[in-house]
Amino acid sequence: MGMRGFWTVLMLVFSNIFMTFAWYGHLKLNEMKISTGWPLILVILFSWGIAFFEYCLTVPANRIGFQANGGPFNLLQLKVIQEVVSLTIFTLIVMFVFKGQTIHWNHIAVFVCLVLAVFFVFLK
Repeated sequence: MGMRGFWTVLMLVFSNIFMTFAWYGHLKLNEMKISTGWPLILVILFSWGIAFFEYCLTVPANRIGFQANGGPFNLLQLKVIQEVVSLTIFTLIVMFVFKGQTIHWNHIAVFVCLVLAVFFVFLK
């Protein structure tokens, strides 16, 4: 995979942390009674502010990792990596930040399918 692949995956991990908080963090703020009175436009602007940092990592990660730019991954591989990283980060954040959300057997089945997707997308 090399260093370009390593940096691509690492930046995707951090970008997905920002993405998850941008998309779902306002729900936690609402649960904590911090943003209950915020108008929707403020919630959207708050989320966009967080998502800015996601894009600051996702765009360079894809540029660095893409084969046409000297990276190790084709577009399909980049997308599958992104999806696996996204669901993994989302699940970890839900388990540790959003209490009361449980993992069931079908969620584990989804992870197995995603791991298989990564395996198959990298087959020659």
